[in-house]
Amino acid sequence: MVETELETATDSEPMQHRILIADDQKDVLDALQLLLKGRGYILETVSTPADLLAALAQREFDLLLMDLNYARDTTSGREGLDVLGHLKEMADPPPVVAMTGWATVGLAVATMQHGVSDFVEKPWTNSRLLEILEKQIEMGRARRESRRRANEEKHAGEEALHHLEQQEREIAEAKAIQERLLPRDIPQLAGYEIASSWQSAGTVGGDYFDLLPLGPNALGLCIADVAGKGIPAALLMSNLQAAVRGLCSPSLSPEDLCNSLNSLVWRNTHTDRFITLFYGQLDGATRRLRYANAGHNAPFVVRANGSHQRLQEGGGVLGVFAEQSYSMAEVQLVPGDRVVLFTDGVTEACNSDGEEFGDARLLALLQEHRALPAADIQGKIVAATSEFSGGHRTDDATLLVLAVGA
Repeated sequence: MVETELETATDSEPMQHRILIADDQKDVLDALQLLLKGRGYILETVSTPADLLAALAQREFDLLLMDLNYARDTTSGREGLDVLGHLKEMADPPPVVAMTGWATVGLAVATMQHGVSDFVEKPWTNSRLLEILEKQIEMGRARRESRRRANEEKHAGEEALHHLEQQEREIAEAKAIQERLLPRDIPQLAGYEIASSWQSAGTVGGDYFDLLPLGPNALGLCIADVAGKGIPAALLMSNLQAAVRGLCSPSLSPEDLCNSLNSLVWRNTHTDRFITLFYGQLDGATRRLRYANAGHNAPFVVRANGSHQRLQEGGGVLGVFAEQSYSMAEVQLVPGDRVVLFTDGVTEACNSDGEEFGDARLLALLQEHRALPAADIQGKIVAATSEFSGGHRTDDATLLVLAVGA
């Protein structure tokens, strides 16, 4: 209990300042010790330049009070200036108050150029000396605190920059991985043309598309959009891709695939995360497309005569409810048909007035260019939405275009 009280009392005492006094005259040192110890300063004295530099190398001081002349028969202050030259090489020297009995304007200017904070002539006036010391100690303390804060801020800035650079490297790597997960080479079926486009609004995104061989003349077409953006959406997208590729097979119908995916997504995500998905199975020989739409933007089927159909049968989005019921529909394709699968980043591209590109503009574009090959239609859509939005994209945009040949 006693020790605690003593520690508390010590903590509340004002901080004592440490002064190094350098002078080769004992009477001067004695007088300064008598004056300054009574003011609560902690003093250390040296009488040679070598001892002065050694003391500064071993301990920290709040102030250096030094004589400029150590040789009794000189008045140039050269010895003191040489010491000041060494002090300028120190990383964080204390403020210096210089003393001399032979003050000249030239010497005063030289000492200031060497970093001396103030100047005292011998003999001194006690009140004036104390005033100078207190002022310089306080200014030195403020400078040290400022340097400390600057160093901390510099260190924090370097840490933040390092962290940002590391994040950028990781995100760039994530983007490269995500791009490799998407189909690099678009599989083609005899009698059909297929083109694709994937554009991320950020470095990584939540859009997904895939083309899955289901036999010699059958193909699975999948497009999906994960709610949200950035890394979380990209992670969920990669999980979805793995699940789709692991589950799809010629024997698993589109509605059963959606049922399985819904259960998987619901178990592995929170309710604020969901996925829209369209999955279809194309039989190349019969030109039949069986599909299930899980809350996704309904693809367009545009006929050679300009009429169109929307592929919207299926059910709700994936991952909101533990159990959902999905249905399958079938569409008969004929030569000249164009099937366009897309995510909402295409139709929700906005112009400067906040107006969306919209389904109507997309349909009109498809009807106008319905006779073009799949790659040309895909290019027309990308160019039109980019021009409409001024190149400013706020959401991922993915396209999958299927052209039915003769």
